[in-house]
Amino acid sequence: MAAKMNNNNQHSPNREQRPGSGQPQTPPMTWRYISWIIVISLFVYFYAGQLFRDQIKTQLTYSQFKEKIRDGEVAKVTLQGERIIGTLRSPTVGIDAVEDRSRSQRVQKFSSTLPPVDDPGLIPLLEKHKVDVEAKPQEATWWVQAIISLIPWLFFIWIFFYISRKFSERMSSEGSLFGFSKSKAKRYQKGSIKLTFDDVAGLDNAKADLREITSYLQSPERYRKLGAKVPRGILLMGPPGTGKTMLAKAMAGEADVPFFSISGSEFVEMFVGVGASRVRDMFTDAKKNAPSILFIDEIDSVGRARGTGLGGGHDEREQTLNQILNEMDGFTGHEAVVVLAATNRPDVLDSALLRPGRFDRKVVLDLPDRKARLAILKIHGRAIPLASDVDFDRLAALTVGFSGADLENVMNEAALLTGRTDKTEVDMETLLTARDKVVLGARRETIISEDEKKIIAFHEAGHVMAAKLLPTADPIDKVTIIPRGRALGVTEQIPEEEHFNLQESYVRDRIGVMLGGRIAEQLMFDQVSSGAEDDLKQATRLAQHMVTHWGMSDKLGPVAFRRGEEHIFLGREMTQARDFSEHTAQIIDDEIRGLIKEIEHQVTQLLDKHRDHLTALAEALLEKETLDASDINQLINAR
Repeated sequence: MAAKMNNNNQHSPNREQRPGSGQPQTPPMTWRYISWIIVISLFVYFYAGQLFRDQIKTQLTYSQFKEKIRDGEVAKVTLQGERIIGTLRSPTVGIDAVEDRSRSQRVQKFSSTLPPVDDPGLIPLLEKHKVDVEAKPQEATWWVQAIISLIPWLFFIWIFFYISRKFSERMSSEGSLFGFSKSKAKRYQKGSIKLTFDDVAGLDNAKADLREITSYLQSPERYRKLGAKVPRGILLMGPPGTGKTMLAKAMAGEADVPFFSISGSEFVEMFVGVGASRVRDMFTDAKKNAPSILFIDEIDSVGRARGTGLGGGHDEREQTLNQILNEMDGFTGHEAVVVLAATNRPDVLDSALLRPGRFDRKVVLDLPDRKARLAILKIHGRAIPLASDVDFDRLAALTVGFSGADLENVMNEAALLTGRTDKTEVDMETLLTARDKVVLGARRETIISEDEKKIIAFHEAGHVMAAKLLPTADPIDKVTIIPRGRALGVTEQIPEEEHFNLQESYVRDRIGVMLGGRIAEQLMFDQVSSGAEDDLKQATRLAQHMVTHWGMSDKLGPVAFRRGEEHIFLGREMTQARDFSEHTAQIIDDEIRGLIKEIEHQVTQLLDKHRDHLTALAEALLEKETLDASDINQLINAR
């Protein structure tokens, strides 16, 4: 019996069935017709009925009206402009009758029209025959009133059907309520991305890893014959601004395949299950367009380790992550879909994402070295008119630690500064000014008293002298007492070469330079100020790493302690026991404090011995406000 009923439903001509569902659906236009019928019926009920009631009256001439007054048949009249509406006391032949239940007798309603000539005897005649008279202001005709009152209804009806039509279109085209469950990934058609690996400077090792994938996407059959399989996922890891998103687009342009791009935060909504549905839809689209590349930016926003954090798990985020894991497992052997993901926090990702079979290949993107910075600057300088004195080699040397995004920002700031000064070309001075603005911040319009200015000058002079006297400290490039950004004064060091492995002597001298400003204040004014707050934070952080991470403490030896490694939102420091005792914690604190005090004592002796150089530098800063490396060397060598 059930099979017979299902068969009838399938062949019913009045129903249609949505693909993929077993239940018949009402045709999408039926409910619209029903809504129209309801609206029209309401209109007829409220307006047509009223109009018909107004027409159930006997029309009398003015003479007939006055004659009935004299005969005593008129009980009540209403004067409304030129219109007369009244009620008769007894039935009259030819007049429609209605029952007045309040008086329990039969009365008749009539209407008449006043003549254009004023009749002064009408009111006395009505009073004489004791007719109840009521006066009302003149109103518009019934059809004008109907139109006026109908306009708001028509407006609301139009809004109702406009929203209904849009709702129906979204439902039919996207198959869900306003497309909440549809993927928000931006799709780039094949050939629409012109960016290639040649347009990305530096990152040679990363590009070499990705070229294998692009080669597979371009000719998958060649690799399949060899038994090779495309990696399910590739994780791009690196600091912000190192070009992870650009490298993903360059890979799509190099392979010349469709490219789907989405941010991890776009999966998560307030409704549980929406993110998982969007993941399914996105992977379905990518499979239909295979070979293709699917790029998930900032995957740590949705792929964070499950079961951690101050507030416990997040149902929607965890369901979304589970769906991503299922989809990556669901790829069959013939599907050439590569999943790229980018993050600058690989340490917070769920371990299930990082296992083989999901993100098989991990590509690390480092900050560009000097050679790569030079290439990046030249690429960004193509569209900028440059003066003949521009030296990209020097600028690359002065931008240690800059990411690709930082270098692009320097070039853009230089172009803006050039336009502000009405120049036609960007010169080297403008580039250096733009670099200082990016590193140090813009100049602040802060009024500083002479006493505070003197303290700042000696503070910065202390940094300079510490850097000059400590053997492994980085050389000084510039010092200024002009307030920039959040700092009242700045001392800038530029390393002669990039450091990837820090030796103990180098780290100790870095801490000494940081303490130099505070020590100079103590020597010259016999007291310290709050200006050394940031210096103390950095010095303490370095000393803590020396003791707990790098084994640079004789008392503790070559042992590493987990201290301050985890972010509080992960909840790991709150739920996991420390791997060292309270006694060891006390030793760590003593070692950090002792290390900083030892370096402070060493720098104090050096600055006290060269107090004349310290004073000369401070006086020069008070006079010129800014000194570069040549000015500093000339001043120190002159004494």
